[in-house]
Amino acid sequence: MTESKRVFLAAGGRTPFTRVDGALAKLDVISASAHVLKNLGSRVSGNLDGVIWGSVAQHVAVSNLAREAVLDAGLSWDIPAHSVVMACSTSMVASFDAAGFVARGRGSLFAAGGVELMSRVQVGLTQGLSDTIRRVSQAKNLQARFEVLGKLRGKDIRLDVPRIANRVTGKSMGEHQEETNKVWKISREDQDLWSFESHKRAVAAQDRGFFKPEIIETEGTATDAFPRRDSTIEKLAKLKPSFDKVNGTITAGSASPLTDGAAGIFVASEEGLARLPAGTPAVELVDYEVCAVDSRVHGLLMAPSFGMPRLLGRNGLKYEDVRLYEIHEAFASQVLVHMAAWENTEYLAKFGVDRSTFGRFPKENANPNGGSVALGHPFAATGARILSQAVRELVDLPGGSYAIVSICADGGLGTIALLRKPA
Repeated sequence: MTESKRVFLAAGGRTPFTRVDGALAKLDVISASAHVLKNLGSRVSGNLDGVIWGSVAQHVAVSNLAREAVLDAGLSWDIPAHSVVMACSTSMVASFDAAGFVARGRGSLFAAGGVELMSRVQVGLTQGLSDTIRRVSQAKNLQARFEVLGKLRGKDIRLDVPRIANRVTGKSMGEHQEETNKVWKISREDQDLWSFESHKRAVAAQDRGFFKPEIIETEGTATDAFPRRDSTIEKLAKLKPSFDKVNGTITAGSASPLTDGAAGIFVASEEGLARLPAGTPAVELVDYEVCAVDSRVHGLLMAPSFGMPRLLGRNGLKYEDVRLYEIHEAFASQVLVHMAAWENTEYLAKFGVDRSTFGRFPKENANPNGGSVALGHPFAATGARILSQAVRELVDLPGGSYAIVSICADGGLGTIALLRKPA
């Protein structure tokens, strides 16, 4: 085994994040991914050493999205590519996967990312109808085909429309989060305030051109569609609950919207960084955590609630030692619950985490340029978006500064990255 190399994340690129049936609606998962990868590949001296990519809503005709996107991007056929999926953490875990290759010297420069096109989610067939169609296509003659069709049951003749829901419980993410909100007593007012601030920060970032270096013009569009200049606390307060119509507190204004988009980031060794254009923002990936929680007990989106302090503890850090926190906003309330959990001694003790070693959580250091509530959430692309955004934010801080990137995911999963700007 070779000695582990230092691993760096370098700012990549992404499409603008747009509304369902909006500017990107004519693309599919391959063409959107290829568009981003073509741009990333054009920046590299030589070839990428690998591509790791994913999508949450699987395309029935594509078994290895990463490879198909590499080829359609016009990149070298010599570039290995494989696909991953981990719900909303997909492109973040793709980055960790690439980091493993780089750390062991199995390549110096990778692209990792993901795509989600909610405008192009495919509707499936029931298993019975799928089996019938397959058997009809394999039948040797007309009589055999009629015999197969004669066995088709009425209940099989329907479409299987994908739902954004947990397979085990059948509940949506929002329904699960409403349950968690009640346990942690998260108020509607606090959710609306967090959502308002997310939009306010995202609009301010747009105005000063913060997102321009990372957005790749796509289908004639180069601006995210979701940040709302007209958002106010009063308008948010008038919205009706989306999931629990009677006692719920989550609204369309405090939940991340369904989104079309693709994003990628570079994962590199020091040698790999030298193959990127001079001045490309880059920081060190110090450590990372992939975690899971019993969602029946603690809540579906709660894995980072203990995974983040566990990661900090492993590296001898307190909350105040981290200058920047980028926390995925599946819902405003999910962020607020995580923050409450990070300061809850009794809760963290259940996971073997000593709360007293971490101090106060600095909420003021979180999501300075807005989060997924304001920017959008194309499931598999969000990890690469947040990581790349954190890289560009961290390079503007003093040398030696740390950042945390935290993402919750369906299934009780979570991923957290610890980044550091070299001194």
